[in-house]
Amino acid sequence: MNHEPTDITVAVLKGGPDSEHEVSLASGGQVAEALRGHRGYRVVERLVDRPSVGDLQELGADVIFPVLHGPWGEGGPLQERLEASGIPFVGCGSRAAATGMNKDATKRACVRSGIPTPDWQLVESGGSVTIPAPCVIKPVDEGSSFGVRLCHDERQATLATEELRDSGRSVMRESLIRGRELTVGIVGQRVLPIIEIRSAGHFYDYHAKYVSEETEYLLRPSLPQEVEADCRRHALRLWRELGARDVGRIDFLFDGTDCWVLEINTMPGFTEHSLVPMAARHDGMDMTTLCSSLVEMARDRAGDHSTGLAGGAPLNGIGASRP
Repeated sequence: MNHEPTDITVAVLKGGPDSEHEVSLASGGQVAEALRGHRGYRVVERLVDRPSVGDLQELGADVIFPVLHGPWGEGGPLQERLEASGIPFVGCGSRAAATGMNKDATKRACVRSGIPTPDWQLVESGGSVTIPAPCVIKPVDEGSSFGVRLCHDERQATLATEELRDSGRSVMRESLIRGRELTVGIVGQRVLPIIEIRSAGHFYDYHAKYVSEETEYLLRPSLPQEVEADCRRHALRLWRELGARDVGRIDFLFDGTDCWVLEINTMPGFTEHSLVPMAARHDGMDMTTLCSSLVEMARDRAGDHSTGLAGGAPLNGIGASRP
């Protein structure tokens, strides 16, 4: 992945139609700025909604870096169009993206792989409840803690469920695990240092992620050696089980005994508060190095680097975080 400097056009996509539009704008801006620090790249920054295959091809890009968050931009539909465009792109393919965005599918993958994850159920209209309160009610396919409710009793759980259903979302009910919030970033096959998140509120919600200055981030927190090893092993096992690639982040809760996987983010945030860039810096990668390494991973999949042209390509809410 040590390519000689050359004139490579990288299109950075940001915005999108999902509820995390504003987060994507911030992330995409940071990625574009970082890539401009690489002397071999010509960076094209584009605000998009739902670009067609033709729209993507008209960008004239050698590599596309889609910094979109949410069900459409991160959860498979955009990745299907990117694959159809024939242009190499950063991030998961459509199948892994769809699985990673769907919390139910991700947790099923955890069970298959023997990775601890809190008990859960999809909440069907008129169906029986098998996960008692206290519990977490969350949308099946959202990030940044959008719609997540920590419910202490059945009344709160019922109201939260009805609110999400009224907005047209599929709803999941998850056992409440109380403990320390941990996250593990992955770049390529490189597992980054663990970060512990300490928010001033009840959990790491949207305000704690993007607004509050009181949220604390502890790099390489003090953990029992076996717990740290478990987190890293579980993260990499889920990564490989899903067929994820390039960059991602797996969120955990540590209850004092076990570490429980909550979810995976297959296009984590790149904002000033974001956790993968934070862990990467601690591991010796500044933003330009991090982002350019992701571009080169995408180029490597194209199969032809001699001209720099894109050859064919594709191939708990408590922790439902984006940063």
